[in-house]
Amino acid sequence: MLLKNYYWYFQSALSSKFCDDLIDYAKSKKQDIGLTGGLTAKQERGEKLTKEDLLDLKKKRDSNVIWLNDTWIYKEIHPFVHEANKNAGWNFQWDHSESFQFTKYSKGQHYHWHSDSFPEEFNSDNLNFKGKIRKLSVTCSLSDPKKYKGGELEFQFRDTEDATSTRVCKEILPKGSIVVFPSHVWHRVKPVTKGTRYSLVMWNIGFPFK
Repeated sequence: MLLKNYYWYFQSALSSKFCDDLIDYAKSKKQDIGLTGGLTAKQERGEKLTKEDLLDLKKKRDSNVIWLNDTWIYKEIHPFVHEANKNAGWNFQWDHSESFQFTKYSKGQHYHWHSDSFPEEFNSDNLNFKGKIRKLSVTCSLSDPKKYKGGELEFQFRDTEDATSTRVCKEILPKGSIVVFPSHVWHRVKPVTKGTRYSLVMWNIGFPFK
């Protein structure tokens, strides 16, 4: 899918207080290791992750996550998703958002190249998910960039002639910045080299493209 805009950003859109309150709130919740799609499915089937699974995982992804689904967070973020969808010219149909993933990247942690979309539609009895796909991804920067190094969000535009074309999303380095992008766009979080980076991620879903 060729796009005029591969992402749309809002610099310092969230107040410093909102970011700090969200970090404090998330820290009060249970923390899990961040998984990839295949291991998430395995865990949902009730299968225990092996040492080999975890070693392979750390090559792909090394982070800690907390899941949130509080109404006050959706009310804060949703207007930016609607605005980006319109202003970027995507105009994707979407009608539901998954739970927020609050992510903590400490020194050495990272997330290698990936896209957020799946090859098949959600197979769920939940009508909010059944038959739908991920369409728009959101990343919110919650940390003061002076308190960590590395951890840059980087995009790779794989439908250009130059398959190695990448771009660091410098626009969302300021605390409280938001970036919205189509879920099929490849991206990564480079290793954090100092301090801790906190972010908030959300995926917005709808029926398959027609």
